[in-house]
Amino acid sequence: MQKQRGMTFIGLVLMIAGIVFVAVIGMKMVPAYLEFMSVKKALNNIATQPEFREMTNKDIYESFNKTAAIDDIDSITAKELIITQSDLGPVVIAEYQVVVPLMGNVSALLDFYAATDE
Repeated sequence: MQKQRGMTFIGLVLMIAGIVFVAVIGMKMVPAYLEFMSVKKALNNIATQPEFREMTNKDIYESFNKTAAIDDIDSITAKELIITQSDLGPVVIAEYQVVVPLMGNVSALLDFYAATDE
């Protein structure tokens, strides 16, 4: 008598459920990461401006607000940016958290950090 080989129906259902679970979590987290990429791009645009070394905090805030309006950045505002001075000029830091509801009362907390000196 030959032994049966292959995946059982229950095994197939469990595998598909696992794939769907990972896909749903991924689809819910992708927008937060895309927005973080926009924040990094905004900081990079500010840092590559020729007058960046002479910019005041107000100028940096205005420049970030313009880019945030265009790129639809909602997780962080210009007033939440941390601006410090170094030997090479200002350093702009964006550090924020995003809570992504997954299902029911389960959420994921994502910490993001970007700076102009990186």
